[in-house]
Amino acid sequence: MRRLRAAPSVAVLVTGVVVLSSLAFFGADPAGTLHDPAARPWHRLIEGLALAAALVSPVLLAVLASRQVDIEHRGNGWLFQQTSGLPPGRLCRAKFAATGALVVAATALQSALVAAVGLAAGISVAFPAETWLSYTAALVVINLVLLALHTVLSACVPNQLVGLGVGVLGVFVTVSGSGMPPWLAHLVPPWGYYGLATPVDSVHSGVVDLDPHHLSIAALGVVGGALFLAATRLLDRGEA
Repeated sequence: MRRLRAAPSVAVLVTGVVVLSSLAFFGADPAGTLHDPAARPWHRLIEGLALAAALVSPVLLAVLASRQVDIEHRGNGWLFQQTSGLPPGRLCRAKFAATGALVVAATALQSALVAAVGLAAGISVAFPAETWLSYTAALVVINLVLLALHTVLSACVPNQLVGLGVGVLGVFVTVSGSGMPPWLAHLVPPWGYYGLATPVDSVHSGVVDLDPHHLSIAALGVVGGALFLAATRLLDRGEA
């Protein structure tokens, strides 16, 4: 994974989300609102985090999965590993576990760094820990499901441009997902679920609370995990 530059890809993921979150927050001209509970500066910052995650995560998760799997296509690694007793599906599960650990750490780190940006900016309003932690947990689930999808897609389709193209299209779905009605966002998993996880939104009167669909996101994690296991077991029974 070091040779595949997984760490720099994860660093770009974290940096991109933190920078875009900060730009969205400071671009809203927060001066004078940092100490005003009615202005809800923390909620404005988490709104920027949600937008940044929707913009950055789909493409970079596709890149992460592609780099882990493409080496097997290029070097006939599927056949080599299978003759060594490691079938393709099991190899995909190992790759997902290793890369998923990095994604979980990166998601938690980017959330913590965005909160640190708020503290450095001087926000003195009480920190909404429950909202922040629940959104971070939902984001972890969605990112892992998306990583699993791209791992299987990259394994099944040797042309890695297909997976990257799906990642780019996913950005359009995630960005438009915030404006979708919930029933429609449920129909485009996992990209539409970024919008379902967002806990706040901006209106003319200020920042309003939304009702995140935590049960739907938990169901996404369960169903996504089951489908990933089923797909990789099918790969185990196939020929390399």
